[in-house]
Amino acid sequence: MKVIVDMDVCQDHGQCVFAAPEVFQLNENGRLVYVAEPDESLREAVEEAADVCPLQAITVED
Repeated sequence: MKVIVDMDVCQDHGQCVFAAPEVFQLNENGRLVYVAEPDESLREAVEEAADVCPLQAITVED
């Protein structure tokens, strides 16, 4: 699984952080950082994070 975040679209709302904190975090500057290739066991949480993103900036690929 590969996670892609369009950082030109992302506005760091942080909804993904609540849905999948193992994959998405906000750094000390409040900017999103994420694991690009998380473990497959986290797929459900990552897909939820993509769904709750207010700007739909997250894509999940196989």
